[in-house]
Amino acid sequence: MFTQSPVRRILGRVALCLAASLSAGIQAAEQGVIKRSFCVFDPVGANGPLFAISKSFKPVALREGVELNMRAYTDEKVAAEDFKAGQCDAVLLTGTRAREFNKFTGSLEAMGAIPGEKEMRLLFNTLSQPKAKPFLVNDRYEVAGIFPGGAVYLFTRDRNIDTVAELQGKKIATLDYDTASLTMVRHVGASVVGANSANFAGKFNNGSVDLAYAPAVAYTPLELYKGVQPNGGVFKYAVAYMNFQVILHRDRFPEDAGQMVRDESVKRIEEAYQIIEQAEAEIPAEVWMHPPSDDVADYNQMLRDVRLSLLEEGVYDERAIRLMKAIRCRVDGVRAECASS
Repeated sequence: MFTQSPVRRILGRVALCLAASLSAGIQAAEQGVIKRSFCVFDPVGANGPLFAISKSFKPVALREGVELNMRAYTDEKVAAEDFKAGQCDAVLLTGTRAREFNKFTGSLEAMGAIPGEKEMRLLFNTLSQPKAKPFLVNDRYEVAGIFPGGAVYLFTRDRNIDTVAELQGKKIATLDYDTASLTMVRHVGASVVGANSANFAGKFNNGSVDLAYAPAVAYTPLELYKGVQPNGGVFKYAVAYMNFQVILHRDRFPEDAGQMVRDESVKRIEEAYQIIEQAEAEIPAEVWMHPPSDDVADYNQMLRDVRLSLLEEGVYDERAIRLMKAIRCRVDGVRAECASS
């Protein structure tokens, strides 16, 4: 099942881009081989698809003079903690988990901030430019690459749950470390069931929860169709837009390494979107649930209210929120929010 996983293929692009940044270290190294550690989050561990594709470029990097020490983590929290403690030179994390290392890029998954692919393309193109670097670095870290994972949808075991009102009292698998998700679930009156990226699918598939949220690339490899069948569906409304991020310790890489990764990611961006498109196409037409246009306007306003409240609480970076609003209004200037400052 995992052999053709879209997630694996997307993360493969991430791995290749990181290899490019590591190769840049040769130019700065005065000695032969430079050694760097790369910690990779993979729910399956060292035998998982994400780690396997990351290992595949290790000999390529070695030929370029970089010896990589690859480490797999089944717990994303532990990977993040080890990176923070300096035990990893680079780390691969989901965008939400990356928020503690860069509040700006950690705000890119803000609820409803990126409603579709057009907006995501504009955002990625903007942040890949050299002039965007000040947003991607701080004293200790640099976000060397941001890669699209696709729109995040609600998966339900019961198609009768098709409005916000019907979410009240329902159990939703919620990332227990994500303030934004916790706030959103409570806002609609649903019940939080703590989960993480490694176990949320199991909770949904075995009926421990009524709903879960994930991008389409998780549908096949995480077997979410088992939870959807026979009476469920996928609500085709982008609650957020998922991304993966490669983060570096700035003092362990050449100054231009991060920009090299970003330049490489731009070259492969079409491949990433093709993977996302394929993953969405793998979800049968009869499984998709399409909200009425009037409801979409209400959902947009609801997510905006939650987004702004989280901004006031300091969860999101104001610069990121403003940038994404400017992008939304550029794509669709008739949105109600575009009339407000």
